[in-house]
Amino acid sequence: MRWDNLAESPVENPATAGDTALFSTSAVTTRTFDTPEFRGITFHEIRARSILNRVPGASRMPFEWTVNPYRGCTHACVYCFARKTHSYLDLDTGLGFDTQIVVKINAPELLRRQLASPRWQGAHIAMGTNVDCYQRAEGRYQLMPGIITALRDRANPFSILTKGTLILRDLDLLRQAAEVTEVGISVSVGFTDRELWRTVEPGTPSPERRLDVVRTLTDHGIGCGVLMAPVIPFLGDHPDQLRATVRAIAASGATSVTPLVLHLRSGAREWFMQWLGQHHPHLVRRYERLYAEGAYAPKWYQRRITRQVHELATEFGIGPTDRAAPRRIPPPPEAGSEPQTEPQTEPEQLTLL
Repeated sequence: MRWDNLAESPVENPATAGDTALFSTSAVTTRTFDTPEFRGITFHEIRARSILNRVPGASRMPFEWTVNPYRGCTHACVYCFARKTHSYLDLDTGLGFDTQIVVKINAPELLRRQLASPRWQGAHIAMGTNVDCYQRAEGRYQLMPGIITALRDRANPFSILTKGTLILRDLDLLRQAAEVTEVGISVSVGFTDRELWRTVEPGTPSPERRLDVVRTLTDHGIGCGVLMAPVIPFLGDHPDQLRATVRAIAASGATSVTPLVLHLRSGAREWFMQWLGQHHPHLVRRYERLYAEGAYAPKWYQRRITRQVHELATEFGIGPTDRAAPRRIPPPPEAGSEPQTEPQTEPEQLTLL
């Protein structure tokens, strides 16, 4: 495994100048846990040197900064675009991505220190956009409470995208943060077909449980959107499936629904196509034609899905949220430091999984 002098992947450049290594070999501890939920999974605990990652300007991401406390994900979604990031560690992007999890155990303390830097201007920070910060490992390592607390204490705007129900553990912290800064929460539910869920998202909570998260957050005054992602061609895109999914999303009280068609980047593409050949061999040629031009489905297909979902959203009464913007209270400057500028605002609704 390649640990030394490892910088973050192309979409995760360290926010700080100087040492670009992610961590050193001496900082790695490898653990396994003989419990049913973690059997067969190896955790590589590291002390990271940077936790704020800048997204390149050429990216399609609608945000500039991310925090990713984990690499690899036990959700084991066969389509996950983040699989490629495991290749930078010389780890397998298939089964290795699902079972070899890197844990940045010092993420909360490191984030608190970086947010306090005079160089930090309080920009919006997105979480859960690479791998899920509320995957099963979070139940053991409990990094997110410290991360949210650090953001709350600096009144720094942030958003979270997740498939995990564990986010409800941090409900009180999220409510506290929403009182002082802008907090955007999105839950990912691409479909409600249980058979499809069991095969393509085997390590995730069911779509119904995820929609219960939306309902609970909304009931507690935290508006929650749904990223309807991915819409999987020929498996989850039938009009009846789209209708059932949007109807369930509307019933959960979601403030918005944003469809996103499956995209197959290098790393994910190979693993997904292998799965497709095993489970739906008759679709392999259709996928090869649909994705012949690259990682993204053709524009005409994406527009068709977007139009259908938007029409259904209108039918079921899902519209833009009208809740008042949360207050943003800048923290007092630390002794000897320069005052922080007003945090920059970013759209709450994430549009890329």
